[in-house]
Amino acid sequence: MTWEEKWQLVLARDIRCDGKFFYAVRSTGVYCRPSCPSRRPRREAVEFFTTPQAAERAGYRACFRCRPAENSRQLQAVEAACRQIENHLDSNLSLSVLSQAAGLSPFHLSRVFRRHLGVTPGQYRRARRLERFKSELNAQATVTDAIFEAGYGSSSRVYEQPRLGMKPSLYRNGAAGAKIAYTVFDSALGKALLAATRTGVCAIRFGQNEDEEALAQALRDEFPRAVLRRDDAALRFFVQAISEHLAGGAPVLNLPLDILATAFQSLVWNALRSIPRGETRTYGEVAEAIGRPQAVRAVARACASNPVALAIPCHRVVHRDGHSIGYRWGVERKRKLLAMEKESGN
Repeated sequence: MTWEEKWQLVLARDIRCDGKFFYAVRSTGVYCRPSCPSRRPRREAVEFFTTPQAAERAGYRACFRCRPAENSRQLQAVEAACRQIENHLDSNLSLSVLSQAAGLSPFHLSRVFRRHLGVTPGQYRRARRLERFKSELNAQATVTDAIFEAGYGSSSRVYEQPRLGMKPSLYRNGAAGAKIAYTVFDSALGKALLAATRTGVCAIRFGQNEDEEALAQALRDEFPRAVLRRDDAALRFFVQAISEHLAGGAPVLNLPLDILATAFQSLVWNALRSIPRGETRTYGEVAEAIGRPQAVRAVARACASNPVALAIPCHRVVHRDGHSIGYRWGVERKRKLLAMEKESGN
């Protein structure tokens, strides 16, 4: 990155750059990580370093507020533990073994691992193994080959995974053969589509206009090799539940879901479902609630990737100034929905 690119990232307090570089302030003799919450210095007083050691050799001391040296060591330890896990996905490595690779005590590693990634080492291993399995499904000749290439000891271990949703044979090659029913209906928020497998609801989405075919095409794009059919009658119970929920008669929309999620998305989405109707939380408050206070941007991405509007109420997450921003189905729809919920909650 150029000097100017780094400076813009410092101005944005971009947490994704923590550990990649550090900035130092000549007037104070202090160096910080890019996301440091302290007041931004004058541009001409700043210089950049690639490591804490380089900054300290130049005569700077670590910021007491953001603790860049400690944070850098923690990131290195977490990265070492992640590499160890990824290299041994077929083994259930103990925390003691991982701590030796990371150079931290088991207790300390457990804390910093969750702080930086939002999941435990065990959850990270399960998520990475599932990701490898899904990748192998497209590369291997049979599902059995994919199972063992991904590090599962037996096929039963795959079916225990809560985030796969569909059976491996159906998921393979874009869910070819999976049977998904859908319906398009009029709601208080405009035209909407709901789709479900035999397990549960896999999509709830709103249209940007009144074109039903556009909604159906978006579903086909998402599940290109599934067997899709419109079945209004079979899904009328779900539609009725959504209508009652929007009208204020059902405070909680408790539908069975069949969706895929990473470990981090699961943390965020579960936190969203705990936000009471008529209330909102900021992205920062959600990050705090899941034990990841620095993962505000990641929380926003998880909200934006929510496949089941209303069932996972990502509309209840707002900017820190209280404004409604960043809703996948339109900001105006988000404002209307929040107003409806607040009115029905009073």
